[in-house]
Amino acid sequence: MSNPDELLVAISAAVESERSNQMSLTVVVGGAVITGRLAPEAVWRERVAEVLKDSDRLGPFSDVFARGPRGYRPGRGEMPTHLHFHLARILQGSLGIPETGGMYRVAIKDVSAWTVGDLSYFDQ
Repeated sequence: MSNPDELLVAISAAVESERSNQMSLTVVVGGAVITGRLAPEAVWRERVAEVLKDSDRLGPFSDVFARGPRGYRPGRGEMPTHLHFHLARILQGSLGIPETGGMYRVAIKDVSAWTVGDLSYFDQ
């Protein structure tokens, strides 16, 4: 979307201000379908930093995430520009990649379609 969807921005702002991770969302970005739960940016960064810190090769990058966001901060009148997914999967056919869920950051302006809820596929 060249102009970010105002409703999607409002949802993201609500997640940021509530510090909640219970909002499930599915988005289409560049033809990929990503489904999962939104997290406040600070919580998302903290979790990514924890994962990186435990890696021998990627440990030095943990500080980049631990520094905190430069953009949106609740109460400062700035609107969020990104969605921060955790427990998220990229849907590919009947598979969700990764199976356990991952951490994804998506620019709101790049979302071409979205729906509330976490889509899942089940074998029958």
